Parts: sequence; structure tokens; C-alpha cells
Amino acid sequence: MNFINKIKADMYSAMKDGVKYKSTILRSTLAKLKDAEINNKKPISDKQCILIIKTMIKQRKESFNLYLKGDREDLANIEKKEYEILESYIPEIMSENEIKNIVIDAIKDSNATKINEMGKVMSLVMKIGGDQIDGKIANKFVRELLS
Repeated sequence: MNFINKIKADMYSAMKDGVKYKSTILRSTLAKLKDAEINNKKPISDKQCILIIKTMIKQRKESFNLYLKGDREDLANIEKKEYEILESYIPEIMSENEIKNIVIDAIKDSNATKINEMGKVMSLVMKIGGDQIDGKIANKFVRELLS
């Protein structure tokens, strides 16, 4: 079952169960994914779906933080619920230890010794880790180990 069908099924289930906030965010997610398909003029891959969902999560986390700074906990809680629902659709992110081990292996495999070879290492890290790796954390470890 691809991402769009899974989200659609979950949306219908949330609607039947009367979980309005979940059905609303899933409807919004479906609209984004369908919009991407229309712009691509062909069905989008699961990897593209994950990227779109990650963008939506990032937007909601930023809104969450802004609402907290503005003492709007009611709106912050809505954003938090939404990004938690969306996070359930992306693959589990590796732990920092796992990422560090991949970075160490990538540095060894690429024979990198200087910070200016960071691009070579990061591309290898992302190829190995795929969707399960947090690029910011990997970047931090590469900088530490090549400095």
C-alpha cells in the first residue's frame, strides 16, 4: 500500500471514529500530496511523499514554537498534535549513536581527512542512512570528526 492510499484509509477511519483533528490534518496532507502529483504530471514516489510530509512537520514545529513564544498554548497544542500525527508516517529516525557510527564508517570509506571533503562524506552518509538519518545530526558529527 503506497503512502497516499495509507493516508486516505487512515483519514476515512478517523472520520468514522469522529476524530476531527486527525481527519483534518490527513485531508490537508492528502491535498499536498495530490498537488505534488498534479505538478509532476505523474504519481509521486514514497520518497517524495516522505519529503513533503517532513516539510509539513517542520512547518508545524516552527509554528508550535512561535505560538509558545506568543503565549498561545491553545494553538501550540493543535500544531503539536498535527506534527505528531504526521511523524507517524515517516520512517523511524536513527539514534545519534547509529548516525555517528555511519559517519565514522563513511569517513573511513571515503578517506576524507579535511573539512573541505565534507560533501563527499555527507553524500555517502545519506546514501547509507536513507530516510532514516537526520541530516543535521550527521552534519554535526562530520564537522566534529573532520575538524
